[in-house]
Order: sequence, then structure tokens, then C-alpha cells
Amino acid sequence: MGGEVIPRSKRVRLELPVSRLPTGTMMSLPVTVISGKRPGPRLWLSAAIHGDELNGVDIIRRVVKALKPHRLTGSVIAVPVVNIFGLLEQSRYLPDRRDLNRSFPGSARGSLASRLAALFMREVVSQCTHGIDLHTAAIHRTNLPQVRADLENPAAYRFAQAFGAPVMLHASHRDGSLRQAAAKRNIPILVYEAGEALRFDADAIQTGVEGIYRVMDYLGMYPPPESVASIDTLEAWESRWVRASRGGIWHRSASLGDVVKKRQPLGFITDTFGDKPVQVRSSLAGVVIGHGQNPLVNQGDALVHVARCQPDNPLDQARLDQEGQSDAPPSTPDNAV
Repeated sequence: MGGEVIPRSKRVRLELPVSRLPTGTMMSLPVTVISGKRPGPRLWLSAAIHGDELNGVDIIRRVVKALKPHRLTGSVIAVPVVNIFGLLEQSRYLPDRRDLNRSFPGSARGSLASRLAALFMREVVSQCTHGIDLHTAAIHRTNLPQVRADLENPAAYRFAQAFGAPVMLHASHRDGSLRQAAAKRNIPILVYEAGEALRFDADAIQTGVEGIYRVMDYLGMYPPPESVASIDTLEAWESRWVRASRGGIWHRSASLGDVVKKRQPLGFITDTFGDKPVQVRSSLAGVVIGHGQNPLVNQGDALVHVARCQPDNPLDQARLDQEGQSDAPPSTPDNAV
């Protein structure tokens, strides 16, 4: 990687040159490679593809700090900040406003986003057998800890199950996403979504750390700490944002993880004096996996993200009331990755 050969049972820090700033300062991609004592799966961990999504940065820090190379089978390639430019600006995007997660697999002759994507594909993805990409919700939103994957793919399905997030959500591939680019190379990849932008969330971080340990245990790479227990996971094959029917002040009553019925009130919208309240109801039965944080809303703004869980799953049957679910087709989740 980066022209270096990483010996077994070693932890190596690399800086992969990306581009110079207008000031002439070289920007580099920080990478830590932990090479195990024995050959085996090669797992990459990436975060901050969107530069304002920070939970994954601390998740990777905690995992990398704890791993012992002599106990590891295979290799872990950790990239805690992929969008180094966005991180400096505390922005989702690169300086030219491009979304890095719509720029894969990239091109060495393209835009800055395209070149950074190509570098990541060449130096990281091409080296690996599996990947976990860590995200949060977009700005002014928050997400329940969840993994998103192509659950119709048996390898990705088992991978998602192994992670053990509270919810595993089927998500089709988005054009230009890292997940799509990895899938085209037949590399199973999970996207972990938890918390909100520009904030550390202790529960979201801990859930992510434990999920990575479960995955490494599943792959036969590393024994998890005794404190990492199994977790019940809800399986969801569709989700929908409930949107504001009018502009005003949003008073949310639903919280992350709440189980809701179809037509159940999720909150209400009023004018600035609190008059003329309009109730907002769920359009389907399921579990709340995300919601907006800003009480100031315009008509059409996304308010609450509800996932309908797999009705054939006995666990989900026990946890969710399926009565009266809508037969309307699902919408693509906002900020899908």
C-alpha cells in the first residue's frame, strides 16, 4: 500500500498523498494498516466520506487502538477520514461542492472528488475482501443505529446479520456510491448509519464498535471482548420519510426506536403562536429509524423516517404491530448511501 509492503504482525501508519491546497500544503489520506499474524480476510473500515459525519472517526479510533496484531487473523485497513477536505471545512462536501459518495469508482483524471475516489478504490478497496463504511445522518437529522446493505445478496445479508445493529435495512445501490463500486467488485460491504452530523453520540459509537467486533468474529479474524453481547436485530425491507404537510413549528413526539402504528400521531405543526395545530401521522407501521432535529420546517420537509420490518420474521412479529400496514410502494430513503 502506497508503495510499502506491510509485514505480518505489524501496525503501520501511512499517509497517501492526495493533492496540494492553494497554499501549497500537501493533503494526505491517513491510513492505519494492522497486519495479523496469520493470513485471512482483509477488512477495511472507513469514515467521514461525508466530512461532517464524525461518529465513525471515533469508532475507528477505538477499534484500531484496541486491536493486537499478534491476535489478528487477516488484516484491517482503517481510514478514519476519507473526505479530508470536507472535515477541515466541517462540510459534507468537497471544496467544489461535489459529494464524494456519488463519485465512485472515480478517475485519476477527473475532478478532485473523482481523483480521491479513485485513490481510495486503488489503495484500499482493491486490497480488501470486506468493507464497513461508517456514516451519520445528514445535518439537522439523527439516525437510530442501523446497517444498510443489499439484503437480497446472501453474502451481504449474512454480513449485516453478523454486525448486529438494532435495525438492518435493505437498500438498493445508489449510482456513484462506494457501496455500489464495491459491490461491482463482489466485495460485501455494510453501511453503518448512527447519530447526527458534527456530534459525537456515545451510544451510536459504542454500538458501532461492538458491531465491528461481531463482524471480525464472524469472519474469524479476532475474538470479541466478553462485554460484546449478541443483539436482536429488526429486518426492514422498506422505509419512508413522513413529510410536513405545511410550514411552521414542528413539535415532535416520536423518538428513535419507537414502534409506531399506521396513522399514529408523530407530533404536530403549529404557527409561531402555537395556533392552528396540524397533526402529523405515520404513513406506515414500523420503527422510527431517523428524524429531523430542526423544529423550523417548510412544507415537504422530512420529519420522521419509519422502517417497516419484515413481517415473516418471528422476532419482528413479536416486536411490531403489523395491523393495517400501507400497500403503497416504498420511497428511497433520503441521504441513502
